[in-house]
Amino acid sequence: MSTPNKFRIGNPAQFIREVRVEMGKVTWPKRKETTVSTMMVLALATIAATFFVFVDWIISTAVRAVIGI
Repeated sequence: MSTPNKFRIGNPAQFIREVRVEMGKVTWPKRKETTVSTMMVLALATIAATFFVFVDWIISTAVRAVIGI
């Protein structure tokens, strides 16, 4: 039984050459894009954390009021 072409074991040197060619095709983000994306992630994570802390506080207060603790 033969191995399909995409899984065939080949020459390691050829593989490295192909990897280098493919890495040359990659569009890497600029420093500004990376910085803006990082700041957006941090801001949204902070907003989400604040929201969930507030909701948790409301729910725990309501449960304590119902239970009578």
